[in-house]
Amino acid sequence: MLPLAKFGIGQIVKHRLFDFRGVIFDVDPVFNNTEEWYNSIPEEARPRKDQPFYHLLAENEETEYIAYVSEQNLLNDETHTPVRHPQVRDYFSGFDKSAGCYRLRDKRAN
Repeated sequence: MLPLAKFGIGQIVKHRLFDFRGVIFDVDPVFNNTEEWYNSIPEEARPRKDQPFYHLLAENEETEYIAYVSEQNLLNDETHTPVRHPQVRDYFSGFDKSAGCYRLRDKRAN
C-alpha cells in the first residue's frame, strides 16, 4: 500500500532544514529518482525512500530552481505569499491569497 501524501499540488512549502521554499507541482508516492541522486545525499541525512517525494518550483534568496524533496523534510509555508519562480505560470493559473496556494492549470491536471 502506497503512503498518502501530506501535501498537495499547488501548496507552498518550506524545507525543514535548509532555507528555501517552493510550490509543489508534482508528487511521487515513493522515491522515484536516480540512485546517483540518492547516494549524493550524506548518509546521515538521507531520507527514507518509502514516503512521498515532491517536485518543487523552489526559491531561496539568491535564485530559483527545481527541487526534489522528501515529505519528512517539508513543512507548510505559513506566509501566504506567492513564489517568484518563472515557471509558475506553466503549471498554475493563479494564486489564492486567502488559502496561500496556487490553482492548477486545467491542461496540466492528470
